[in-house]
Amino acid sequence: MDAGFRTPLLDFFRRGEVARDIRLLAAQGALAPRAQEQLGLLLLLVADQDPEVAQTAEATLQAIPRDALSGFLARSDVAAEVRTFFAARGIEPASVPTTPDPESPIVDTGPEPEADPPDEDEKTALQRINAMNVAQRIALAMKGSREARTILIRDPNKIVGAAVLSSPKMTDSEIESIAKMASISDELLRIIANTRAWMKRYGVVLALAKNPKTPVAISMNLLARLNDKDLRMLSTDRNVAEIVRTTARQKLVMDKK
Repeated sequence: MDAGFRTPLLDFFRRGEVARDIRLLAAQGALAPRAQEQLGLLLLLVADQDPEVAQTAEATLQAIPRDALSGFLARSDVAAEVRTFFAARGIEPASVPTTPDPESPIVDTGPEPEADPPDEDEKTALQRINAMNVAQRIALAMKGSREARTILIRDPNKIVGAAVLSSPKMTDSEIESIAKMASISDELLRIIANTRAWMKRYGVVLALAKNPKTPVAISMNLLARLNDKDLRMLSTDRNVAEIVRTTARQKLVMDKK
């Protein structure tokens, strides 16, 4: 079932691109730090084709206190489909929302990420993170520091990068920095380009247009949003695709007419 709430991490689960051990961890309620995302994962996983994953998700749902669920269902941002799902189980929204923090899970079963040791340099942090398993890296991506996210966004496992982009701690300035990175998956750049809230920031648009890893079709679409100064810069940038440079030059000429 689709809970109507979207994050990069949830979308990976929707597409069926997640290994069984990670699905099982999510079915335990251990991955998502936000109530919306946590319930979204559980509602997906109760219908998982793997019986153990489905049964674990069901057990986690059953273990959530009824009052906590009712209070959550009273929130205005909860999809009607979610209320219908729980109404069929005899759980109706409370008269007023009771979830104290929208950035907290409805049931906290996940491991707390390790705190960054004081004065740890990037090389040591990278070694520490590389020693973690995927589940630990996902937990750190969602709940850890900005420094940890900077390392984890480059993780070869794409779901770790998706978890970074799904972190409730993510800031606009971080997204702009990530959009400049030519060392990350083009799929993560595509996720940024498809997230309307982030694309309202001109710096993100420019960073994606300049990034040689951004899919060409996306870069081409972004040219219309650039000012003349940045189009001129892009028209001579040898790091981007030739068609992007050519189109930027053509647009400058057209804009002068």
